[in-house]
Amino acid sequence: MLRQQEDDISVETSSLPPVPIQEISEDRALTETVLSPTPKLLLKISKPEIRTSLTALTFESVLATIFYSIIGGALLSNFLLELGAGPMEIGLLAAIPQMTNLLQPLGAYLVDRSSSFRWYFICIFVPSRLVWLILVPAIWLVTSSHITGHQVVQLTLGIILGTNIIEAFGRAPWLGWTAVLVQERLRGRYFGFRNSILSLTNLVGVPLLGLAVSVCPGGTLKGYGAVLVLGIVLGLISQMCQFWMTDVNPQLLKVAGLDTSEPQPKKIDFSFLKDDNFLKFVLYLSIWCFAVNISAPFFNLYMLDNLDIDISVVTVYNALGTGANMLMLLLWGKLADRIGNRPLLLLVGVLVAVTPLLWLGTQTDQISFWVWLPLLHVLAGGTWAAIDLCTNNLMMAMAPLHNQSKYFAIAGAIAGIAGAVGIAVGSFLLTLPGVNNLLGLFVLSGFLRLFALLPLVFVQEQRSMPLGQLIRALLPIRQSTALIEVKE
Repeated sequence: MLRQQEDDISVETSSLPPVPIQEISEDRALTETVLSPTPKLLLKISKPEIRTSLTALTFESVLATIFYSIIGGALLSNFLLELGAGPMEIGLLAAIPQMTNLLQPLGAYLVDRSSSFRWYFICIFVPSRLVWLILVPAIWLVTSSHITGHQVVQLTLGIILGTNIIEAFGRAPWLGWTAVLVQERLRGRYFGFRNSILSLTNLVGVPLLGLAVSVCPGGTLKGYGAVLVLGIVLGLISQMCQFWMTDVNPQLLKVAGLDTSEPQPKKIDFSFLKDDNFLKFVLYLSIWCFAVNISAPFFNLYMLDNLDIDISVVTVYNALGTGANMLMLLLWGKLADRIGNRPLLLLVGVLVAVTPLLWLGTQTDQISFWVWLPLLHVLAGGTWAAIDLCTNNLMMAMAPLHNQSKYFAIAGAIAGIAGAVGIAVGSFLLTLPGVNNLLGLFVLSGFLRLFALLPLVFVQEQRSMPLGQLIRALLPIRQSTALIEVKE
């Protein structure tokens, strides 16, 4: 079994610009990774380089978030509905990104044969964002009645498919690069800070972009075309930020921790199948993604259709969830650095699992409208902040340095398959006679989420606090010899 390895790159991170990073104490001005005993190969990253890299990474993420909010989410859904898209097209819109995750292992294979993370991502993300320029003249043609709305819908779905296929090759390697630049003991605070900034960007940016689309003098279609051009420009600028991020040769990481005195096989490496800890994590992740996606696409449908709530109110509910997500990220990040990611995933995972069951108490009365539904969205936003943050951090801590991209790709591909299957199963169950009850689907999702936490109990994380010790620390119970020791 492959043993979990510590990050071999440790960097002095004090006095970095982002607030959470300033709390990290200094270690060394320069650190080095010994990748092989003979010859001695060193990878050096200085403190100014890491400080500049993390600042650039934050700006890159903000600009990319604006781009992705324009080519996805409510803005794109509204654009397709204006063109006459039906339920099948909207379903494809949700399923395409999940299915293209199958290509992530191929991206890990390709990056292992490149010599630069930076130029690899330039070749991936610049074409995937430029391809959206094809839609701009199509919008002009449909508004001038030269082509039909259905043709533009098909073109848009084709662009989405092409974009996601190209970007699938870069998703796992991107995590590999960020895992090198963000030290393990810094990840909770840094990613908590960065993700809160991204939540704020979504909270403010999406309504403003939606307002710009709705008030455009030429109509909503031309308004979407205008913000799409803006998004493409910002997406390309985000790629320029990578030139301020310290580049790393994937070949150096590929051989980290390996005994290079022995010849390495050139065939496809399936050594991750011997890593029991990683396989337990993948089992948890697959069941979790399946359980979540059985119900995830249908909460808004339940409010709009079953409860007959206006779309503007649903948007306010979602904004409350985004705000809670933003506020809680900093807390979860600091807590994850203190107690570990796995204990936090287990404790908060229970809350996320029972949240669908709480929807059973929603009705069309005023209490549900003004109190219950807002509280449910605040609870969901705050708890999912911990799930997203700790899942990525646990994956980074678990993946060996020389196999990071491969591990991320396998986990991403399996999560994508499980999520797509969950959406399909949920949609199918709603078509069965006597089962077309959304609340019943929510109950099923809740119990499956609780079941998904069982494999996570057996996952090991080197830096995490034992679950029994954490529970005893949280509960106001005096320690005594009569207490039964809780063992993992």
